[in-house]
Amino acid sequence: MSFLVALPVLLPLLAAALSLVAGRSPMVQRTLGVVVLTVIAVVAGVLLVEADSAGPVVLKLGGYGPPFGITLVADRLASLLLLVSALVTLAVLIFSVGQRITDFGRRAASTTFHPMYLMLCAGVSLAYLTADLFNLFVAFEIMLASSYVLITRRVTARRVRASMTYVIVSLTSSLLFITMIALVYTATGTVNLAALPEKIAGLPPGVQSSLALLIVIVFGIKAALVPLHFWLPDSYPTAPAPITAVFAALLTKVGVYALIRTQTLVFVHTDSWAVLLVVALLTMIVGALGAIAQNDLNRMLSFLLVSHIGYMLFGLALFTVIGLAGVILYVVHHITVQAALFLVSGLVTRHTGTVSLQAMSGVAKAYPVVAVLFAVPALSLAGIPPLSGFVAKIALLQAGTDVGTPVALAVTAGAVVTSLLTLYAVTKIWAGVFWGKPALPEPDPDPNDDVTVGTGSTSGAMLGATGGLVVVSVLIAVFAGPLAAMSERAANDLLHDEGYRSAVLGQEGR
Repeated sequence: MSFLVALPVLLPLLAAALSLVAGRSPMVQRTLGVVVLTVIAVVAGVLLVEADSAGPVVLKLGGYGPPFGITLVADRLASLLLLVSALVTLAVLIFSVGQRITDFGRRAASTTFHPMYLMLCAGVSLAYLTADLFNLFVAFEIMLASSYVLITRRVTARRVRASMTYVIVSLTSSLLFITMIALVYTATGTVNLAALPEKIAGLPPGVQSSLALLIVIVFGIKAALVPLHFWLPDSYPTAPAPITAVFAALLTKVGVYALIRTQTLVFVHTDSWAVLLVVALLTMIVGALGAIAQNDLNRMLSFLLVSHIGYMLFGLALFTVIGLAGVILYVVHHITVQAALFLVSGLVTRHTGTVSLQAMSGVAKAYPVVAVLFAVPALSLAGIPPLSGFVAKIALLQAGTDVGTPVALAVTAGAVVTSLLTLYAVTKIWAGVFWGKPALPEPDPDPNDDVTVGTGSTSGAMLGATGGLVVVSVLIAVFAGPLAAMSERAANDLLHDEGYRSAVLGQEGR
């Protein structure tokens, strides 16, 4: 069973190389990408069942274990996020093919999209599965390199400025990351996640706190925590809708995953962390208020993305089983919902030719299917029952009230207020985009591009991919019971890490 752990990383890397060779055959590239991502989803499902029933599945590459070998681990948390991420990347790829951003919408195919997209998927998989800090750094660098290529497609002056902001901030966080790895290795002599807890425990308390705070800053930049979020609303909205969708769904969540893994496995927290709770509250409120102030649909969704990262930080900062289970539920919910909303934004842009709320109206009357595809994930994001967002938020609110400290209760109240602000924001989108009489579409800014906007022409692949993600978000609510039980088991694994550590440091992987 252990060989399956390598497939989510190796298959997209090999497929990226083959896709580059097959650059003159768009059909081969598309088929290769869809097949590989489908296989990864199946593998992730198998790993999740195995990890849930028998414990972490471990692969030691070349037979070399820690501290010299590279170890990949699929436990409950990593396998669950890998499965959801594979489904999202598959849906976004299908949408991209339907929208034809894979070849700029022109008759001549582009050789870069599919290889870079598959490289991005490989980086995400490696981030979930790696068992050491250095290979986590490698995963982030793979994602950075491929995402830079994807975000700069169809270069314009605005996109170049936004991509420069994205790259400068990402490189700064990477510099801090490698510095943090050097400090950790100097202090402990290892970067293996399973070996670090005992080493870190032997350090002076001040050194432990400093390293923990540095890790929060490094991954906080990548997860877009306030006040480290400024780059995201300026970068993501400039990319094509499918690229923004996969960035919003996955790249920030990988940062959240890294925070969860390091703060629960490497550092010992006997009670809630007040500083992290305050940052969570600021992230929720600032992001929600920023969204309300926007007139650009994509910028509004980007600020809502920032806001709801605060919910995940809230549950993590509590350091309880219920809190971490709520975080896991919320991450799974948010990956699917946020991707669906950005894909709907792509559909709306195709119909209206603009992202300005003031220039849109009447989409619900002209294209009711698009209105339904927006309404379900938007209401879920706002936490309206019985959708998936409501289930995840209830778990977090319960965890906050159970802890009962003044700071925890304040953040719990802030989470309720943020839900109301989110509801106001999505209502503002509904009133501006979907209500009223249909507006005349804006002219296509690039008449030489076959990807025309403002025509109302959407392919079945675009609608099907978006609808598929909406269905997945509904299924999360339908199967909330089993999923919550699995999330609670995964949360218990995070707070009681003996199984993970023994699996990684043991002599043999399964």
